[in-house]
Amino acid sequence: MRAVPGHEHRRRFPDAPPPVGRGTRLPGRPPAVPPQPAHRPAERGTGAPAATPSETTTPLRPVPSGPAPSRPGHDAPPPAPDPALSWSAPRAPGAVPGSGRPVVSFGEPEGYDLGARPRPLGRRGRSQALAAAACLVLGAGLIGGAVTGSVLADDSDGPGARHGFAAAQDMWHSVPVDQLFPPTVQGGGAGPGGADRTWTRIAVAPDGGCGNAFDPLLRKVLAPVGCERLLRATYTDATQSHVTTVGLLFTKADAAAMASLARRFDRERLDRRTDLMPLPYAAKGTAAAGFGAGQRASWAISVLTDAPVVVYAVSGWADGRTVDTPQPADDAMESGATTAPAQAGLGHEAQGLADRAERGLRKRAGTATEQPS
Repeated sequence: MRAVPGHEHRRRFPDAPPPVGRGTRLPGRPPAVPPQPAHRPAERGTGAPAATPSETTTPLRPVPSGPAPSRPGHDAPPPAPDPALSWSAPRAPGAVPGSGRPVVSFGEPEGYDLGARPRPLGRRGRSQALAAAACLVLGAGLIGGAVTGSVLADDSDGPGARHGFAAAQDMWHSVPVDQLFPPTVQGGGAGPGGADRTWTRIAVAPDGGCGNAFDPLLRKVLAPVGCERLLRATYTDATQSHVTTVGLLFTKADAAAMASLARRFDRERLDRRTDLMPLPYAAKGTAAAGFGAGQRASWAISVLTDAPVVVYAVSGWADGRTVDTPQPADDAMESGATTAPAQAGLGHEAQGLADRAERGLRKRAGTATEQPS
């Protein structure tokens, strides 16, 4: 085949992979530098398809995996850095520093589920979302229940306590006298050495105020809580040797005032002072007819905090003998005590009846937050 003059540039040769970083150069022109692609395509093979007669430009062919052969005298200068891919590319005259930096955005990261299928991280399936919501609701309910239970258990002024306190305020006129002061009181183990006791009611005082029920000093101590009503009854033991008056002072105070008075009694030991003994109720025509202030031998007094009530009891001999040295019930009940009230068991008489009156009051008022004194 002969060559046509003036058409040598149309002669084709077998296609060969172009060297890396080089482009096709026309005669008489400097070598051109093609723009570098942002991402190089993956190699898919070294073979190239045959050229067709309709091609007018130099076809691109896959780049072989090996190094490109060098052609002496035809090496092109290294390509200029692409401003879109380089942080150090030279800026055009007058450009603002930093204006040529590429904008980088991050795609949503992917994870894999149990079936090794890709999925975006941070997304949960419907079942997982429902399970998480259920756990949240259940946890909030448990925490709320625990907090509520803790508050109710620790709050002495809760609804239950207020109900019992309010119920006790009205007991002086809403509860029959035989329930507050039973005709017969059994005192199992209440006597000296754990002996049983039985007390019989011999007199009930009319309900009224506190004017004549306390000595002036004790009345002054009780004044902060006021006096709503005072109920009293006098008992004797099975041998009718001892007499004991039991009193329930219903106050006008609230729970805070009762707690304050109880703390003062404990702090100053007011329940042991002989000048703060309550007075007995001496009923005419009974074994307690001669039971006056001079016959007081032992006593017990307790300020309640779960009810607006002060409970007390005072005991003496039924024969009217005078007692020179009264003794608080706690001291008279001590093992080895040798005073006359202690030897006669009058401390046990006062404390035993006071305890049972206090227990009966709490039982009917629905309060059981304290142990009897």
